[in-house]
Amino acid sequence: MTDAEKQNLIGLLDSLVKASLPKATKVAKYGGTLYTLKPDEREGQFCGVFPYKAHVQLSFAQGALLDDPDGLLEGGGKFRRHLTYKSLDDVDAKVVKRFCKAAIKL
Repeated sequence: MTDAEKQNLIGLLDSLVKASLPKATKVAKYGGTLYTLKPDEREGQFCGVFPYKAHVQLSFAQGALLDDPDGLLEGGGKFRRHLTYKSLDDVDAKVVKRFCKAAIKL
């Protein structure tokens, strides 16, 4: 994945998160971008976009609690789950928006 492809993917995910939750605030942290409705509270962080060498992850802070009947979320930790993207073609806008809207309710 080239840097340009990665930046395009990050831009797309950012626009989808913001379209899902226009009041969300972006916070640069952990090498990526966290999204929150409560910038002064850690508990307000509901998801984040994080670039890696070969992919970009959309991570959900309480992802283990999200309804995922299609088994799209990855990860086996106690809380976090994520979606992994290697190209723009991998992104399903409806899926991203659905998970973002559900994540903010947790």
